[in-house]
Amino acid sequence: MHLNLKTAGVAAAMLLFGVTLAVAAQAYDPMRAVQGQPAATPESGPAVAPNPDFENLPDTAGVEETYYMCSGCHSTAIIKQQSISDARWDYLWDWMIEEQGMAKPDEETKQAILAYLKEHFSSER
Repeated sequence: MHLNLKTAGVAAAMLLFGVTLAVAAQAYDPMRAVQGQPAATPESGPAVAPNPDFENLPDTAGVEETYYMCSGCHSTAIIKQQSISDARWDYLWDWMIEEQGMAKPDEETKQAILAYLKEHFSSER
């Protein structure tokens, strides 16, 4: 088979495009845990007491706002099972408002809830 320069150029471009797609597929994924960070262990810090009034969510600042905002649509078990990146929490917040009809709270409440979720249910801590 004989390749001319035009055919060789197209083949090279297709190869480069394929490599670019493969690299992009391995790029940032907010659902993956942060690489190179140790997993949290009980020894890594003081345990946070659960709050029985809010289905045993960790009892720190933001628990009440988080409980009332989130449990109106789903169980707190969904929150507790998460271990996603901070960026994924931001994405899910927007998705729940735009696609799921979640009421949009004021900015202060939004920040309190996202800080709470990221503190207790992030793969980055």
